[in-house]
Amino acid sequence: MTTPQQPLHSGFGAASTAQDVIKGIDLTGKVAIVTGGYSGIGLEASRVLRAAGADVVVPARDPERARAALTQADGVEIEEMDLIDPASVGAFAGKFLASGRPLDILIDSAGIMATPLRRDAHGYESQFATNHLGHFRLVNRLWPALVAARGARVISVSSRGIRFSPVVFEDLHFERRAYEPFLAYGQSKTANALFAVELDRRGRGQGVRAFAVHPGTIVDTGLAKHIPEESLRAAGALDEEGRPVRDPARQHKTVAQGAATGVWCATSPQLDGLGGVYCENCDISPLVTAEDEAGWRAHPGLPGVLPYAVAPQAAARLWEVSERLTA
Repeated sequence: MTTPQQPLHSGFGAASTAQDVIKGIDLTGKVAIVTGGYSGIGLEASRVLRAAGADVVVPARDPERARAALTQADGVEIEEMDLIDPASVGAFAGKFLASGRPLDILIDSAGIMATPLRRDAHGYESQFATNHLGHFRLVNRLWPALVAARGARVISVSSRGIRFSPVVFEDLHFERRAYEPFLAYGQSKTANALFAVELDRRGRGQGVRAFAVHPGTIVDTGLAKHIPEESLRAAGALDEEGRPVRDPARQHKTVAQGAATGVWCATSPQLDGLGGVYCENCDISPLVTAEDEAGWRAHPGLPGVLPYAVAPQAAARLWEVSERLTA
């Protein structure tokens, strides 16, 4: 059975931090991999997982930068990996598998946002290739380690950016339509959400559960570097002096608040036996109905996920397409 998109009333909320949700949880003996684990919410996730006792591995395109960023997270392992390069993903995964360790937690936090049109070596649009296909390859290569954990969780960092676009199967890589950075970003974030749905369906019989998360709007992580400052002001993410707006009730969060939902999904016993759902504010998001969609789009503080981002048929189709694209 698919876990319904219905809130659990977890006791946490939009203002909860990663430290809040992991309090009292002992991860000694557990192993976690956090992509993007040396910046933004990924860095905070790495820090709190390590502080709770987990062995944390951070794959990084720039290992030296990662080492500099992770000086306050003693004992985090850093390995080289570039998500957009299949050979690099394969080399990282192969080295991890050779260690013989099970993988209890995989947080797919790395990503790019609203970039100019770029393509990878296969001609695939770079946001889809990085945010979705890179993690698709990684999860599939690490599958034996996830199964060996006997209760692994995979966290796919999505976004309220799902509102910009469904997955357009007829033209995934903007070969026949005009490229628009936020359409491409939205498509990749919808793909992240759908990936969790199908991954959970395929994995739950072997103890692998998956969750998609919307972390909130956190503008001071470097992710928004391609977005003009005036656009961020218009969206209410920056004030008139260019400072980040902190208002968790409208999803404008600190890094510590932004990391909370992913850490909650990765570690909370409240989610035992559940999976395949989209979460935000440290809870399962409600499904946005057709009648409520206009209001949801107009009010960024309202939680919810659009049906096309959690549709099982679209998730299964995306998996099959992704297998072909990464073959």
